[in-house]
Amino acid sequence: MGQFYKKCDKYLRFGEPTLVKKTGIYPYFYQVCGKQNPVVQMDGNEVIMLGSNNYLGMASHPKVKEAAQRAIEEYGVGSTGSRLLNGTMEIHIELENRLAKFFGTEDCIVFSTGMQANLGAISSMLSEKDEWVLSDQQNHASIIDGIKLGNMSSHNKKIYQHNDMDDLEKCLKEIPKGKGLIVTDGVFSMEGDIVKLDVLVELAEKYDSGVYVDDAHSVGVIGPHGRGTAAHFDLVDKVGIIMGTFSKSFATIGGYIAANKAICNWIKHKARSFIFSASPPPANCATVLAVLDIIEKDESYRKNVLSVADRMRKGLKNLGYDVGDSSTAIVPLIVGERRKTMKFFKVLFENKPRGIFSNPVVHPATSKGGELIRSSYIATMTNEIVDEALHIFEDVGRKMKII
Repeated sequence: MGQFYKKCDKYLRFGEPTLVKKTGIYPYFYQVCGKQNPVVQMDGNEVIMLGSNNYLGMASHPKVKEAAQRAIEEYGVGSTGSRLLNGTMEIHIELENRLAKFFGTEDCIVFSTGMQANLGAISSMLSEKDEWVLSDQQNHASIIDGIKLGNMSSHNKKIYQHNDMDDLEKCLKEIPKGKGLIVTDGVFSMEGDIVKLDVLVELAEKYDSGVYVDDAHSVGVIGPHGRGTAAHFDLVDKVGIIMGTFSKSFATIGGYIAANKAICNWIKHKARSFIFSASPPPANCATVLAVLDIIEKDESYRKNVLSVADRMRKGLKNLGYDVGDSSTAIVPLIVGERRKTMKFFKVLFENKPRGIFSNPVVHPATSKGGELIRSSYIATMTNEIVDEALHIFEDVGRKMKII
């Protein structure tokens, strides 16, 4: 057995996942039985789903499911090719035009996943050795990996403190004017706080830098009709590149880049994850189009999810939990210790008669000492479900001396 197999075998026997499994608190790969609803069946338990990104509840919406089914009947189940060659269908073009109109940009490109959108767009934009990137400390892993793929030295990469605009300006002062691209999440996926985009844009203009916003957890939740962070701050014309996914509010899988025609044309012909990947299946595109039809006319879903999350956030604060600076559909419960966070997840999940499924987040996904339980909310949750979840958090939190 060669070295590559030996390291895998060693990890299987002695790696952290195996060791954690032996303690009985391994928190990953639980199976969901049935639909992604506010209450689900998982591993034989009935649990309140507080670990889903189905913010608007569209994964089970009848009109959305019908649209996906019609698309399969009309186009089949897949394209069997890349967009560059045989994989561009009329429904892809329809979706790109619709998204560009929705976000108020000239153009849009649809990728097969959000991860691919960040990998391809960021790496292709950072193509020259004299370009610089400035990235928030808490940016998503796909942003970090996209930067790694860019054609630049480590010297040209600046990481600024989370949502700290003073530190961002300090970094901007250290690079040549007009050579920087500021990359940030719109809503940060673990903390649930919103980027200070108004200040960030002012700094970008002052130092002639580009602005790239990952709106994966923003679209559908903030901004008029859920148009995201730039719309929330009324700064659509100041944000050069808007990236997002279909795997959250849009309830399927895929990703996109919305920008002007020149940027989209560049990415379309330079992003390897776009050029060398098969295009999204027609049903995925139809799902997004159906969700757009709903949220463009009806803001109740966006308002509901924010109302549910706000009710939960206030309740958790009153119980004594540290929920950070969250103001969106994501509410963190900061525990601060790795094993305790995993045990907290397990006790919540196994609570009877009904448990809670949440997301334990530990280093390196968060800073050391910042380990947390990530809870997220769905527009179709009732007040009764929220109150039940708060009761469980109170009971388990007190027993474990977290509150």
